[in-house]
Formats: sequence, C-alpha cells, structure tokens
Amino acid sequence: MTKKVLIHERVRKLEGGFSYVPHRFVTGGFMEALTRNELLLYLFLVLVCDRNGLSYYSYDRICTLLELCLDEYIEARNALIKMDLIAFDGTLYQVLALPETAPAIRSCKDSRYA
Repeated sequence: MTKKVLIHERVRKLEGGFSYVPHRFVTGGFMEALTRNELLLYLFLVLVCDRNGLSYYSYDRICTLLELCLDEYIEARNALIKMDLIAFDGTLYQVLALPETAPAIRSCKDSRYA
C-alpha cells in the first residue's frame, strides 16, 4: 500500500517537546499487555518526558490530570516498573527503551476486565 500525505500543511513536527511511541509498542504486543490505567499512565509519561525519557511530574498532579485515585496510580506505576517500561526513583520518572519482548497478556481475572 502506498501512503500519501493528506494535508501537507498539517504534517506533524517536533517543536519544543519531544515525545514518541515506538511502532513496536503496538506491533510487538506491549499495548495489548497493559491495562487501561497502565496504558494511560505510560502514554502520559511519554508525552511529558524530555528526549531522555525523564519527567518530574508529582503523583498528585498525575492523578488529577488522569483522573486516577492514588491506589490506581500506584498499581499502574508499579506494574509499568515491573514490566520494565519505566524507572522511578521517588521523584523522577524515566520512560525506558522497550525491552526485547512484551510482557505476557494477563487473564480476564485482572483489574482491567473488572
């Protein structure tokens, strides 16, 4: 299939910020492996990080912006850390390069299906 730009004046450019999601995030099964809250938090961190993947957003600001309660935020953050998608030192987040393989897709008993 040949692709063509539909609206040339509106082609996206990197200006000011720096964020991207590698295509392998979708094709490699990473997106499919995340719950809604994990995906929401991951994409937020990708959007607000700098070119090194770093962000200083506080948990209260994240919870407010994403409309998550504290427990939902902690659960999503810890899951992303366990899946090796982000690092967190208590104040600083780093969105990491994707690991070689995506995490396993969890069963219907997980919270995303509740």
